[in-house]
Amino acid sequence: MARPGTPVDIAEKLTKITEHWSPKTVLEANGLEFKVAKLAGDFVWHNHPEGDELFLVVKGELTIELKDLPSVVLGPGEMFVVPRGLYHKPYAPQECEVVIMDPPGVVNTGAAESELTADEEWI
Repeated sequence: MARPGTPVDIAEKLTKITEHWSPKTVLEANGLEFKVAKLAGDFVWHNHPEGDELFLVVKGELTIELKDLPSVVLGPGEMFVVPRGLYHKPYAPQECEVVIMDPPGVVNTGAAESELTADEEWI
């Protein structure tokens, strides 16, 4: 966990990630967790009834498919909020790096059962 007054180096934290779709928490502020992750390929359809989910692309490209809405394509420096409860499926054609903001305890796959469900972990 980051000490108060200590900056978090996102690029350095991302170097510690070795597997895709396994977000790691780097900071908590105002009751929200900030996570970093590397993504590649397809994820699973899921939702988060407990709160919105923010994606900020650091490197690469991320497509977020949305149920009954057009897909959103994000590049470096772009972010998007998936509203609470909306079914979505992220997809990265090649490896991309992201920052994700969620309420504490949110499971990356929501209630969907998947081998991509990640354990909650701080780096």
